[in-house]
Amino acid sequence: MTETRERPKMTDRLSGKSCLVTGGTRGIGLAVAKNLSCCGARVIVTGTGPAPALPEAFGYRQVDFSDMSALSDFSREVSCLGVDILVNNAGINKISPLTEVDIEDFLKIQQVNVVAPFMLCQAVVPYMQKQQWGRIVNISSIWGKISKAKRSSYSASKFALDGITAAIAAELAQYGILANCVAPGVIDTSLTQEVLGADGIRDLSQQIPVGRLGTPEEIATFVAWLAGPENTYISGQNIAIDGGFTRV
Repeated sequence: MTETRERPKMTDRLSGKSCLVTGGTRGIGLAVAKNLSCCGARVIVTGTGPAPALPEAFGYRQVDFSDMSALSDFSREVSCLGVDILVNNAGINKISPLTEVDIEDFLKIQQVNVVAPFMLCQAVVPYMQKQQWGRIVNISSIWGKISKAKRSSYSASKFALDGITAAIAAELAQYGILANCVAPGVIDTSLTQEVLGADGIRDLSQQIPVGRLGTPEEIATFVAWLAGPENTYISGQNIAIDGGFTRV
């Protein structure tokens, strides 16, 4: 007789897992943190300011990833937390023509978007190796798969993040550690609304095959799947969630 196993419920599929979500106080990061928490995980989020209003179950750390000293201190703390699932979501951007990019801005973007995720991956991996299980999901961008005028600094950082992810996947699969990038398209967040405005959102939506912007929850649902026990064979990928935008 074939043994059947009951599938874990959505509320307990990540029970006992500890998750760290950087930039988890708003937008995609907050949606990801809430989803992981609803799946039973213990969640810590980071932000750059004093503790905001967050779900009671969340842990919170204030850290500025552009500050190397603060990042180093936080990385040392993370190495002691026993993180099973790392979601590197924190990121910054500044749009500038190539010849007008300030080198200090360029370096700051690389510090937050590349150096910080790299160091946090270094911090969590020894515990994951010991457990013989771990999930790393790096939040990239469609501008890390294709690019656009005035995105040189940002695209440089997101293409770099993809390269780091691929190398981690190749090196650490033997320990049961799977690493992937998720590349959101244009997502309907307060920041997007502020930057594009109603007219910009309408015009851009017409360029997306699905005909609308994505939602943070759509990104969060897939991140939670990649980070969970159901994902046993996807690693080293940079997966766009963009309504088909990068394929047309």
